[in-house]
Amino acid sequence: MALEDILSFKDSYLREKWVPFSPFEDIFASLHMTNNYSLGWRTPETSDRSCQVPMHFFMPPLPNCLNKPSALLRPRKHSAPVSRPFHLSHGTTTLGFIFQGGVIAAADTRASAGGLVACPAVHKITPIHSHLVVTSSGSGADCTLWERILIREIRLYELRHGRRLSIRGTAKLLSFMLHPFKGTEVCVALTLCGWDKETIHRDSLIYVCSDGARLQGNVFSIGSGSPYAYGVLDGGLRWRMSKEEAICLAREAVFRATHRDAYSGNNVDLFHVTAQGWSQRKREDLKEEYYRRMKGMWDL
Repeated sequence: MALEDILSFKDSYLREKWVPFSPFEDIFASLHMTNNYSLGWRTPETSDRSCQVPMHFFMPPLPNCLNKPSALLRPRKHSAPVSRPFHLSHGTTTLGFIFQGGVIAAADTRASAGGLVACPAVHKITPIHSHLVVTSSGSGADCTLWERILIREIRLYELRHGRRLSIRGTAKLLSFMLHPFKGTEVCVALTLCGWDKETIHRDSLIYVCSDGARLQGNVFSIGSGSPYAYGVLDGGLRWRMSKEEAICLAREAVFRATHRDAYSGNNVDLFHVTAQGWSQRKREDLKEEYYRRMKGMWDL
């Protein structure tokens, strides 16, 4: 091949020994095996024609495989999962709703691990592309992993088909990928907040969780602080709201949730998704908002 010609691998000892016709052909002649009695460092043998590439591998002792080479092809038995010594609680407050001016997504920034504040400034709203953001709640590692997988799959779809996958198609794809993990310890709850140019219902709000469930609606709030956020949203959400009113409502819902829920707090992130794409509002510290309101109450 071309790469072999460039690296001078053609007709070399390397090529002859590294590509045997059978899995066990000359396996002990081409590999240096170490044992329990010879664990010292050795200088690897190299070839001048192969650009000083090592001709042999140093392998750890394999006492069970030396006498039975077929054991190399046996599948390994996976060990049983180890349960945590204690229950690690986690919580958050994320929300999203639709109004006449687009889609609003808001979330706090506290990452909790039981009674410990693991990080006060995490990002729970992740942009997927120019017209889609995702709010995440659940395990931080699981949410980050599946958000990256979703970004990759959407980009691959766009490269293959020459068009972007719709929001509903994205939610369906994510649901199919998460469904095999139903009943496991994977904890993912994502809310897709986006705008489709080619569909009738252009503004979309879809909730997808780790058991494969997929729900579409006009307002969602996920996390331990969601009951408090729903109380504010149900009382003030209207379709004919202005952009400023929608932003104030989202801030108020997150603020009330963080005030009552110990697992939520610190700051509030807010995104607004329209036909022109998403825009992010500057992060605000909820502590300053709390003391400002408390001072106003005492002044009265």
